[in-house]
Amino acid sequence: MLSVFLSSVLLLSVIAVLQVRAQQSSQKSAPAPSNWKAVDDAMGRAGQDQPDGAHKYAMPRSDLKVTLDGVELKAGFALGSWAAFDKMGTQSEVMGDLVLTEAEIAPVMQKLADSGIEITGLHNHLIRTTPPVMYMHIGGHGDAAHLASAIHDALALTKTPTSAPAANPNADLGFDGKQIDSVVGHQGKNNNGVYQFSVPRAEKIMENGMTVPNSMGVATALNFQPTGSGKAAITGDFVLTAKEVNPVIKALRQNGIAVTALHSHMLEEQPRLFFMHFWANDDATKLARGLRAALDQTNSAKEK
Repeated sequence: MLSVFLSSVLLLSVIAVLQVRAQQSSQKSAPAPSNWKAVDDAMGRAGQDQPDGAHKYAMPRSDLKVTLDGVELKAGFALGSWAAFDKMGTQSEVMGDLVLTEAEIAPVMQKLADSGIEITGLHNHLIRTTPPVMYMHIGGHGDAAHLASAIHDALALTKTPTSAPAANPNADLGFDGKQIDSVVGHQGKNNNGVYQFSVPRAEKIMENGMTVPNSMGVATALNFQPTGSGKAAITGDFVLTAKEVNPVIKALRQNGIAVTALHSHMLEEQPRLFFMHFWANDDATKLARGLRAALDQTNSAKEK
């Protein structure tokens, strides 16, 4: 009887330990919604939980009218500011990209610096735009609500709209999205008339000893904006290691796609990454083949 009793106690103890560990694992991988509620309040807008655990804010510059080679650029195509948060133990990290006019750069940089937000990049993504547009990449570590408040106050110095337009996944594209999917080898999505792909790298990206979620700017972005008669303008950025840079340049140029910028977005990532931006306006399927040729030169994850 004693042995049966001890066996029962041991079994119950094991079950209790497993339940506690499962609860701890769940808490670690999925921050409580109330935590993000405080961050939403500080940002002055609602963010979206991402499949990889990050909490992301989309802030399209729909206030700007920007043209390139006669094409008016949609906000979701090339004018999308964003900020994404991820948990780091009891604190958080933030990364983001702010779309700014030239006049907005200095006051925004000053406000961010005063609040402890790091500037990790400042540059163009496209060339020949009217008016010129610049992109300020940011990062920070600490209390999530404090970081969000700092970003909110910096954006208040710009004309960034306080809310994003309602999503319309059925907006007319003027080309066959499924055909583009089959060529690129990944599934895109219709974001208010812009067909978008997010292609993660196969390896983990690390910074400060932590894995950077793909949704925090380390996945290759490919955007198609319809320009009529089956054509599309394309832009985005390839996320590359050093050895991939020139093979991707070659693949893009061989397919009539111009490289418009090459630079870094982060400061301490491992492996070291380079971000290559591009532009073209031609038959959508033809351009998809060119982008696929470039993707094939990278260590990108395959579609499951």
